[in-house]
Amino acid sequence: MDEIKVLIGWDDAAEAETIELILNVNGMAAVIATDAEDFRAKAGAGGWDVLVMSLSFPTHENAFPLFESLMADESKATIIGAWHQGDIVHLAKFISAGLYSHLMRDEEGSFIMLLRSMIEAAMAGVQAQRARLLAERLREEVDSVRRLQENVIPQNLPEPSGYAIAARYEPSQIRLLGSNPVAMAGGDYYDVFQMDASNLILLVGDASGHGVKACMSIMTMHTLIRMIRSSQFSNTADFVAEINRSLSANQIVHDEGGFITLLYSTLDVAKHRLAWTSAGAPIPLLQNLKTNEIKLVGEDDDGGLPLAIDEDWEYQSKFIDIPEHSRLLIYTDGLDEAFPQNGNEDTQFGLDGIINSLKNTVNLTVEQALQKLFDDSNNFTQGAGRTDDTSVVLLERK
Repeated sequence: MDEIKVLIGWDDAAEAETIELILNVNGMAAVIATDAEDFRAKAGAGGWDVLVMSLSFPTHENAFPLFESLMADESKATIIGAWHQGDIVHLAKFISAGLYSHLMRDEEGSFIMLLRSMIEAAMAGVQAQRARLLAERLREEVDSVRRLQENVIPQNLPEPSGYAIAARYEPSQIRLLGSNPVAMAGGDYYDVFQMDASNLILLVGDASGHGVKACMSIMTMHTLIRMIRSSQFSNTADFVAEINRSLSANQIVHDEGGFITLLYSTLDVAKHRLAWTSAGAPIPLLQNLKTNEIKLVGEDDDGGLPLAIDEDWEYQSKFIDIPEHSRLLIYTDGLDEAFPQNGNEDTQFGLDGIINSLKNTVNLTVEQALQKLFDDSNNFTQGAGRTDDTSVVLLERK
């Protein structure tokens, strides 16, 4: 603990001298004023951790107005009052006006030996309260960032004829912050929108890290995508390359080694053909609902470099047909990287967990299948919850 700075206003010169000797050792610096104006001036200058005043200083009648002036100072320190035995009514007046703590002055002066402990206890209590207030402000800021992030996530998804779509974003799971639960803010999101009458865009993105920076990174990418989505790009790789060049020049995104993974795809709803490009994102899965066969739509090395690392990286466009009675899953790594409570992070829900969950959903609606996928991933953590944000889009061709 840093040195505790204490200012004392006292009405007994002999006691004041003893108090000064006892307090000015072992990490405590005490200054004593026996003049009210001097005490008030020193208190107003600030820099004190604790103010101690006799509740009859400078006189019994003038102590309360002095106390009120100290309480009115916005930079006031914690105030401890010392009251004479039997003066309980006088003490009550100070307590009702906000006196932090108090001790009784006995005739023998034994109370002086308790004063140091009283000050240290008051400081510990104040620091605990400050920590609680800081935790609450941090919780509110995290919530604000999370709400900002959620504003870029679509609420109503387009659903072309012959298709059903379900999507969800969940922040990293609840963690204790002070005494309150907090849903951590992060940098995941998904988007689904019609490019034109024939083409549907489906994407998921994941910015590295958590908090404000990750949120602002993902919002920057979201804004870029929405700005240039009407531009004419010959394929998904060209589009992702353009996003990468823009993000590589963005200080918010690549500061401190930051990056974003992205799975960007275009579905030709007339030809039922999906074009997709991965910038470090997991490879999508295709489920045949007739045979319950589930496979990756590409190879592991089909995923390109995450965005904002190399502005000249050449991305690849991949293509796959979406058969009738099949589902396409695109997701961020928060889904598969869930791991058990107090377990080894190498033991993860993984691709096998996703496939097993999907295999048990062939008779469920796309919304129910998505719910089960999240439930199974979360249950795998044995109550710990996923430690990373998770975004999933599940598309079904009926």
